[in-house]
Amino acid sequence: MAQLLPVEPDEGAVVDPESVAAARAGTPDPGEASTLAQLFKLLGDPTRTRILYALLGAGELCVGDLAAVVEVPESTASQALRLLRAADVVANRRAGRMVFYRLADAHVQLLLDLSRQHARHEATF
Repeated sequence: MAQLLPVEPDEGAVVDPESVAAARAGTPDPGEASTLAQLFKLLGDPTRTRILYALLGAGELCVGDLAAVVEVPESTASQALRLLRAADVVANRRAGRMVFYRLADAHVQLLLDLSRQHARHEATF
């Protein structure tokens, strides 16, 4: 276990070494935190978020159908899909000249479901 460095408490602050150690154990390392931040940044764009929810609802759609659902030009939908595919959030399959997109895996679906539940949740405190 890593040695905790002494901390000079601010006026009125209390430093609890056990709490700090427990919090550090659950905190992602800088590399993982960067990956998570990039994922949340992808979800921070309304067009990309709407595309993901369209795929969640439909299962699989082509670029033209996605553009129609989220009411953006095909070029905008295509650019968003390129970013989502590069981040392994969506996957694609080719059928002749058509390319169909779907959520990459169940983890993405879970993230979308939980995010929506949280956004709809009313604070009870």
